[in-house]
Formats: sequence, C-alpha cells, structure tokens
Amino acid sequence: MLSPFGNGDRARFQRAAAVNVVGNAVKIAVVGATGLAFGSVALLADAAHSVADLVASGVVFVWGGSRYESADETHPHGHQRIEPLTALFVGATVAILGLLLLRESVLGFVEPVGVRPSPLLVGALLFAMADMYLLYRYTELANADLGSTALDALAVDCLNDIYTTVAALIGVFGVLVNFPILDPIAGGLVSALVVYQGIEIGRENVRYLVGGAPPSGDRDRVVAALRDHAAVEGVHDLTVFYDGTDLEVEVHVEVDGAMTLREAHDVETELVTTLRALEDVGDVHVHLDPSGLGEWKDTPDGVDAPPK
Repeated sequence: MLSPFGNGDRARFQRAAAVNVVGNAVKIAVVGATGLAFGSVALLADAAHSVADLVASGVVFVWGGSRYESADETHPHGHQRIEPLTALFVGATVAILGLLLLRESVLGFVEPVGVRPSPLLVGALLFAMADMYLLYRYTELANADLGSTALDALAVDCLNDIYTTVAALIGVFGVLVNFPILDPIAGGLVSALVVYQGIEIGRENVRYLVGGAPPSGDRDRVVAALRDHAAVEGVHDLTVFYDGTDLEVEVHVEVDGAMTLREAHDVETELVTTLRALEDVGDVHVHLDPSGLGEWKDTPDGVDAPPK
C-alpha cells in the first residue's frame, strides 16, 4: 500500500511529524486523565508540557514541510527559513507554557492540593516514559538523513520529556509515602526544565533566521575547497552565513588576469559547483578578480587601481 505522504524527503518529514502528533496526543490522554482523576500537579504539569509538544509537532507538520518546496517568484531563494521559523515557534510555545506551569507549582506550595495516592499514578508515568522514548528513537532515525532542525527540536523535546517525567515520578513517590509536598516540588522542576528547553530551542533557531555566522569549521572547509582549484591564486572578502538552515557563500577569488572571458566563466562555474556540493551549502556567489589588481574599495578615489 502506498503511504498517504508519498516517498520523498518531504513525505518522510511529514510522516515523522505526524507520528509526533499522535505520540503526544496519546501521552496527554493517559497522563492528563490520571492527573485529573487523582489531583496530581506533577502529572498535570507533565501532561500540559505535552500539550505544548502537540501544538509544536502540529505546526511542524503543517508548516515545516514547506522547506522542501522549490524556489518561486515570491521566494527566489527557496523556503528553507520556514523550518527554523517553525522550530522557533516550538521553543517559544514550550517556554511560555513552562512559565505558566511554574506559576501553578508555586501556588501548590501556598495552597496545597490534595493528591489521592494510587499505583495508577506510577503506571501512567511509566507509560509516558516508554511512549516518549519510542517517539524519540523513531524521530532520530527518521531525521538521520534529513538533517531537519525542526525534527531535531521535536526529538530533543521527546528526550527532555523523559527527564520531566522522572521528576513527576519523584512527586508521585512523595504522595505514596505521605509526603505530598514533593508533588509541587516535582512540578516546579518539570516547569524549570520546560522553560530551559524552550529557550535553548529558540536560541539555536534565531541564529538561522537572522543570518548568523556558522562555526569556524564550516568557513574553513569553504576556503579549502576554493584553494584546491588549480586556477585560484587568492581568496578574500569571504562571507559565510546562514540562510535558513542552509549556508550561503559570497566570495571574491583571485585568478590570472590574462584569462579569456570564457575561461574565467568556466572557472567560476567549477567553483560554484564545487561549493554547492559541500554539505549544508545552498546559494553561492563567486566574483572573480585579476590577481594583484587590488580592490576598488581600497583605492583613494573608489575606482579600480591601474594594472601593474
């Protein structure tokens, strides 16, 4: 049977996002219902965290796949910034909900909520841990060759869910041993982790959206690829920056000034092709300069220096 999503990268991306939607919905139903039934703040905080995850995975499912659309008249550089935008939405949603949960946990200290002890509280959280671990492993495997920052954010969120569920288990343990104050304490720990997670996801993806510089290693491999070409005599004015999750390269390359226009065109084509073949590199803009001529902006009157 053919998959309703198809078989391309976009289809695999949306399939992974859809599985995240279902996995989070199941966790919310089990943990949320148990928390409401027995009055556990820790379980309700854990379930509410997954509400944010559900919204986030839904946004990724609806919007995230747009990065696989081809460039068009309205988006001449493609749609790759859509993905970090969706990931940023994930981070913002998680952080805001974490702050709301933290408020509820603090109120739990002021006006303790009566929690009815039951082994079902433990059972619901153990189910949630298994659900999130399977979802984490699936998302990581699905994203292994897609390299999606949005799916990576969802996978990290699944892994952090396991940690927050452990904190909720501590709260439930306190209830079972007649020390119910551990429940709002666990809710507070869960909330703090949720806020931290949201901030980290947002911080990483803001760099993609504002055209930040990549790690120095990415710049080094661009320089190495340029200098590996036999016709290249120098490299200057190199700029490497993020355009969405892709790297965009702008560079001036010095070559023999005696080249014919056709030879220079061939060299430029070869350099652009080589750089675009590098991992994560998208658009490339190469300007050829005659070696030893100097740059117009370095001359007093702003014109090209005369050849020597």
